[in-house]
Amino acid sequence: MLPLSSCLHSCICFYAVLLLVALLILYPRFVKMRRYRNQAAEADIPPGSCGLPLIGETIQFMAAMNNGRGFYDFVRARRLRYGNCFKTNILGLPQVFVSSTESARKILNNESGKFTKRYIKSIAELVGDQSLLCASHGHHKLIRGCLSYLFSTSSVSVFIKQFDELVVKSLGSWQDGDKIVVLHQATEITFKAMCRMLMSLENEPELQMLQEDITHVCEAMLAFPIRLPWTRFYKGLKARKRIMSSLDLIMTERRRCSHGNQKDFMQCLLVEDEKAGSDETYRMTDTEIKDNILTMIIAGQDTTASAITWMVKYLGENQDVLDTLRAEQLHRAEKMSPGQFLTLEDLAEMPYASKVVKESLRMASVVPWFPRLALQDCEIEGFKIKKGWNVNVDATSIHLDPNQYNEPNKFNPSRFNVSPTIFQIRFHFFSFVFPSCCK
Repeated sequence: MLPLSSCLHSCICFYAVLLLVALLILYPRFVKMRRYRNQAAEADIPPGSCGLPLIGETIQFMAAMNNGRGFYDFVRARRLRYGNCFKTNILGLPQVFVSSTESARKILNNESGKFTKRYIKSIAELVGDQSLLCASHGHHKLIRGCLSYLFSTSSVSVFIKQFDELVVKSLGSWQDGDKIVVLHQATEITFKAMCRMLMSLENEPELQMLQEDITHVCEAMLAFPIRLPWTRFYKGLKARKRIMSSLDLIMTERRRCSHGNQKDFMQCLLVEDEKAGSDETYRMTDTEIKDNILTMIIAGQDTTASAITWMVKYLGENQDVLDTLRAEQLHRAEKMSPGQFLTLEDLAEMPYASKVVKESLRMASVVPWFPRLALQDCEIEGFKIKKGWNVNVDATSIHLDPNQYNEPNKFNPSRFNVSPTIFQIRFHFFSFVFPSCCK
């Protein structure tokens, strides 16, 4: 008869072996079942790759910016691989890109209240969290109301004259040079125009210092957010501090001297600020004023300069369009006095020029996509989008969609001869038809 301890030991060994055999049999089935469940769960979300842990596909995104084709090449390659709705991960944040007109309408109109604006955190650090780009939906409406003066008829009329004056002056200086870099010249013109309109800044040394800092901020917006002294992001943050200090000095001087003769955007906001408490109208804080002046300089300078550059390129490649445009401009010039600058009314008499601008923006898509944040779980293109995911409307793809435009890669301003309401219904063209959605 075996001792009790020996029997117990044998029993334990038996059950251990039995358990091991069971695990060997059941484990592959468990793994297969779990894989099936994961695949079933992921089948409902957009296709794509989330890349490496923590950083996602950030390295590929940054590499695309330096490959000569630009960062949109990152989006284009994945759209061709996965379709009109795909997911990726940039800087550790889930990103979904959508390129169908119907989904774009739903997202940008936001009738269901499921989306809000969303920009990368590093951009908010550079332009300021009180900027229109980064403000919450409710705060955005308040700030936009304060900025409405900038887009009033009187303000736009003054700006058109100032801009035309700067262009004419620059064209005169080009006669002495043998090579013109259009992007550089356009950037300088638009920068000076924005500074003059926003805060009447025309002092050349001050403009030069400010433009250098603005350039650092713009470069940092497309850089990896690493705070080391030699990085573009760090230099951009330092440049932002200098810009804020400069704006502080200008605002302090305006208040101290009561420069009522300055009829610019900053003065308008400061005058409104002095009325604080007299009614229930929202007044912008100094931080909001500074953040949004910086934002408007960057937006007005970069996007406008890029649009001008692309337009020059397209006109150079399409002689027939250039001839038609020149004829319209010469006809208008015959009706103007020598030394007279353009007015808002003059622009209304240039229908073909307007079509050239629209077609240039359609083909170039200066703003390639519009970012939004999903406020709740929702569905797009039959795929599930989780709360907190970033959803980007791919404007470039929509503007070049052959299902929406005949010969989309052909520069043809005459395609805008049709009634604008057709574009409004189809939700094709973001830059002109839906400005309130795209801000």
